[in-house]
Amino acid sequence: MLYDLHEIQRSFLTPLAAFTDTSAQLFSHPYSPLSYMPASRHIAAAYELMYRLGKDYEKPAWNLNQTKIDGTPVAVSCETIHTGPFCRLLHFRRDTPPGHADDPKILLVAPLSGHHATLLRDTVRALLPAHDVHVTDWIDARMVPVAAGSFGLDDYVRTIRDFIRLLAPDVHVISVCQPTVPVLAAIALMAAAGETRLPRSMIMMGGPIDARRSPTQVDRLATTKSYDWFETNLIHRVPARYPGAGRPVYPGFLQHAGFMAMNPDRHLRSHYEFYLHLLQNDDEDAQAHRRFYDEYNAVLDMTAEFYLDTIRTVFQEYRLPSGTWVIDGQKVEPAAISNVALFTIEGELDDISGQGQTRAAHDLCTGIAQARRQHYTAPGCGHFGIFSGRRWRTTIYPKIAAFIRNAA
Repeated sequence: MLYDLHEIQRSFLTPLAAFTDTSAQLFSHPYSPLSYMPASRHIAAAYELMYRLGKDYEKPAWNLNQTKIDGTPVAVSCETIHTGPFCRLLHFRRDTPPGHADDPKILLVAPLSGHHATLLRDTVRALLPAHDVHVTDWIDARMVPVAAGSFGLDDYVRTIRDFIRLLAPDVHVISVCQPTVPVLAAIALMAAAGETRLPRSMIMMGGPIDARRSPTQVDRLATTKSYDWFETNLIHRVPARYPGAGRPVYPGFLQHAGFMAMNPDRHLRSHYEFYLHLLQNDDEDAQAHRRFYDEYNAVLDMTAEFYLDTIRTVFQEYRLPSGTWVIDGQKVEPAAISNVALFTIEGELDDISGQGQTRAAHDLCTGIAQARRQHYTAPGCGHFGIFSGRRWRTTIYPKIAAFIRNAA
C-alpha cells in the first residue's frame, strides 16, 4: 500500500516538477523577456530548487566516452558482456594503444545498497587510463518479473563467483562498501573448493566485514530493531505499472529517505547553498550540486530476500567473522585463501562502515602471507571520499594502482 501511495504522490508531483522546470527557464534564459524583470534571478532560483526537490531521478548515464592513456585521448565504449535477470556485467572497452593491451584486468563490484552502479563513475574514470575495467551493474528489482525468481545474499555470492570465473585468472577484484562481504565469501568458497582460477588480488574499500567493530548509526539500527521489524515495516510489493509487479522489495524511495535522515542538516545546508549559488550566478558550484544530487537521488529497489539476508547475515548474526556462514552446504572460510593478495582501505571519518570493519578481513584471511597484505586508513576521508573525489584520485587510487601492479 505504501508503494502505491508513493506512486500516487509521484503522479501529482510530475506536472508540478514540469511547471517549475519551465518557469525556472523562463526567468533565467537570456532570450526570455521575463529574465530581465526585477527579482527574476530570485524567482528562477526558487523555481529550480522546487523542481529539483520534486522531480523524479532516473538512473544516470555513465558518460565515460573517453579517457587519456599516456596523455593521448582514447575512445571508450561501454559494452554488456553478460546479462542475468538481476545483474549485467559491463566492460569499458578502450581503443587500447600499443603497450597497453596487457593492462591489469579489474572486476569492480558495485554496491547493491540503494544507488545505481553509476555512483562509481569517478572510480571507473580514475581506473580507465591504466586498467581494463569491468563493472557489476545491478538491475532495479522493480524491473525484474516475478517469474525470474528470487535473489538473496547467497545468490549475490554465486553471481560474483561466476564473474570471477569468467574473467580469471588475471583479474583483480575491487569491492566498494556492501559487496566486500559477498566478494570475500565468493573467493573463500572458490579457494576452499581448490579452484585454481582465483583473482590475483582483492581490494576491499569501506565495507562491513565485521560490523561489530566501531558500530555506526547504520549498524546500530540493524541491531536495535528485530528481523521481523525490518520485514514488516520496510518490505513492500512493486505496483502493477512495473515489470516486477508483485515482487516484494525494499523500495528505493524508502532507502533514499533513510539516506537523507542520516544527515538532514547537511542536505538542508547543501540545498540552501545551491540556492545562493544560483543567485550569485556561480555556475560551477551550482553544477557540482546538480551532478551530486542527480546521482545521490537516483535509487533502485532491492529484492526483499537480498535486503533481509544482509540484515541478518551481516549486521545481526555476523556470520562471516564468526565462521557460521554456510552457502550450498559449504562453510565460508576466508582462512582458505592463500594465493590472493589483500588490500583493505578505510576512511578515517567514515560514518557508514566504522574503522576496523574492513580491516577485519586481515584477521580472517590468515592464509595470506603478511607480505601480500596491506591496509590504508585515509585521513580526513568520509565514506564517499574513499572512492570518489579529490582524495580518491590523488591519494587512494595511486596506492591501489601500485598494489595491483605488484600483485600482477
